[in-house]
Amino acid sequence: MSTLRVILLDQISESITSLRGINKADDIVMMCECIEDFTYIPHHPKKIAFQLSAIRHFRDKLLSDGYRVEYTELSDKNLSDEILRITNDLKVNRIIITEPSEYRVQEKIINLTKLLDIEFEILADDRFLCTKEQFAKWAKDKKQLRMEFFYREMRKKYKILLEKNGSPVGGSWNYDKENREVFKEKIKSPRRISHKKDQTTISILEFVSKKFNENFGKFEPFHFAVTREQALMEAKQFMQDILPNFGKHQDVMVSGEAYLFHSLLSTYLNIGLLLPLELCQMAENEYHKGKAPLNSVEGFIRQILGWREYIRGIYWTFMPKYLEMNFLGATRSLPDSFWGKPTKMFCIEEVVNHTKEHAYSHHIQRLMITGNFALLTGINPVEVHKWYLAVYADAYEWVEVPNTMGMALFSDGGIVASKPYAASGKYINRMSDFCKKCKYDPEKLIGDDACPFNALYWNFFIQHKEQLKSNRRLAYVFSTLNRFDEEKKDAITEEAKNILNKINLNVI
Repeated sequence: MSTLRVILLDQISESITSLRGINKADDIVMMCECIEDFTYIPHHPKKIAFQLSAIRHFRDKLLSDGYRVEYTELSDKNLSDEILRITNDLKVNRIIITEPSEYRVQEKIINLTKLLDIEFEILADDRFLCTKEQFAKWAKDKKQLRMEFFYREMRKKYKILLEKNGSPVGGSWNYDKENREVFKEKIKSPRRISHKKDQTTISILEFVSKKFNENFGKFEPFHFAVTREQALMEAKQFMQDILPNFGKHQDVMVSGEAYLFHSLLSTYLNIGLLLPLELCQMAENEYHKGKAPLNSVEGFIRQILGWREYIRGIYWTFMPKYLEMNFLGATRSLPDSFWGKPTKMFCIEEVVNHTKEHAYSHHIQRLMITGNFALLTGINPVEVHKWYLAVYADAYEWVEVPNTMGMALFSDGGIVASKPYAASGKYINRMSDFCKKCKYDPEKLIGDDACPFNALYWNFFIQHKEQLKSNRRLAYVFSTLNRFDEEKKDAITEEAKNILNKINLNVI
């Protein structure tokens, strides 16, 4: 009996459920570089090169370990057609696949099962630590699906940072208050590993530079890990050298520094080169060895064991309708500055440049610069979603959609975020050195040299007062707004209108 075991692009892990119990002599491992996966969104060239290099190195590892592999290099063939072809050519009588991480792929797989009259088994992906069914059970009958309470349950389930009696280490579940240090002085990112490129990666970079040369983003320099061994090197470097300072600096933004003390591990985690539980346990060990403070370790673990699993649960609970949600009625088009066109707003230009150079920008820059700008200017959520999905190497739809449309844009009306994460120029000035290099003044509300974020911020709450005034977390905002006289409100509205017109004309 010959079984076809299908490996998807983001399942590059020998521990994936579809490979368990494999008979190396008879079973066939199938991987397909479907052009659709690289072109349905204009992905960053670095992202494409990383994915291609990682999956080809994984193929080579399987071959060297004695697996039978059917591999289709980049072509116009789609996944379903390739599965059908191999099934017929090799007389396959059973197919095993680990559940896709994205809704669009799942739909294709489900449709494919209807075309075949052989056994087709779809297995759970236990690289994730909470199944879809477990999340649905947790979410059932809850009025609010707040991550903090989900996170505590996950801590208990996996016994991470717990005392013997089940209480949280240090007496608190969350040390986020200790992880909000404001910008005080220029800090420099620790030197990161740059992996030596072998011929496989070199040839892919040459191919990508020609095939995807019109896509936004630079394909060199290329520093990514492309094997599990290399990814583990980066994980160990982060734990030993970077994690100790991660907590206190995680919300800070510094010009010229895309990474600071962030881990860069999500790219490897989301493709399968690293596993979530092993990273949580590595971080926990650093705390117990006295090498990293609790606020850094807990904050890092919360991102993986809490936020990542929670976001995945939200995605599968609300798709496909989640993509249609637009609570604030945002319709504006994405500005050209997001694609690297010149802008006088230093913070936007800086974060977009980080993105263009590295296919990366840390989470505060994504949320409080580009996300905040898109929120305040009312950019169409689907356009913003497609941009984030395209430009970041760690972006896959399951993780990117709820982060963008829920957390950054509040287009889901509060399913993910308890309030819109809107901020004025004063916040950006407090948390970064960006404003010092900008022509706009973060202290001014009105005028040609006033920071656009300021008028846009208050205009946002003026425009959406009826939708948001009952939100308890916004009580102070509306209390302040209510003290503005009509003349000031009119001036803010007019200023915001002028700013939006300038954005349309690319002169801001």
